[in-house]
Amino acid sequence: MKLLLVEDHQDIAGIIFDFFELKGYVLDYACNGQQGFDLARDNHYDLIILDVMLPRMDGYTVCKKLREQGIDTPILMLTARDTREDTLAGFEQGADDYLVKPFDLEILEARIKALTRRRLGQTATKAIRFEQLTLDINTHSLNRGDCRLSLNPTQFTILKLLIMRAPEVVSKEEIVHTLWGEDEPEGNVLRSHIYQLRNQIDKPFSHHYLKTVPKVGYQLIGEDS
Repeated sequence: MKLLLVEDHQDIAGIIFDFFELKGYVLDYACNGQQGFDLARDNHYDLIILDVMLPRMDGYTVCKKLREQGIDTPILMLTARDTREDTLAGFEQGADDYLVKPFDLEILEARIKALTRRRLGQTATKAIRFEQLTLDINTHSLNRGDCRLSLNPTQFTILKLLIMRAPEVVSKEEIVHTLWGEDEPEGNVLRSHIYQLRNQIDKPFSHHYLKTVPKVGYQLIGEDS
């Protein structure tokens, strides 16, 4: 597996390198945001580990610019600030996961494996549909009617589960387990992902498919419901 680490703190970068290289990972390194953006744009990586506070270009900007370039490589952001605003800011720019410093290296590896596993997951079904929503399993693309919509890997996984079960309610616990297994991140990270997914598939349209069932979970509802 090939990773890109974008981290200006050399001691932290060294610890991450030592841990993952011993496990057989291949890593590239960037010490500032501009260098990280250039490497991510010009090379293939299975995942990008991206610090938020970086010289020359902050992590949020790097993430946003990569998504604008059509690069959908999973991005796991690192930050020293554990606030709801910081978490939302990362997801709004297209990040897939979020880890607060200091962190356990085995937890970091578990998150990386979970993200790449979802990205590489294959199925014999090319597309699944619910009314005007068509999710292409192979390309991870989404169409709502004639509109092509962009999803990051985490949003894709959530929507795939909801479409496959629609119009049934999918519990929060099942979604969390599908995304992170037994390693659920702290805070209500799922709510942030649902918020971003809703902005993508519903906000521009008159009918809103994604419904929150309080204290239970989420479901997709048809236009005639």
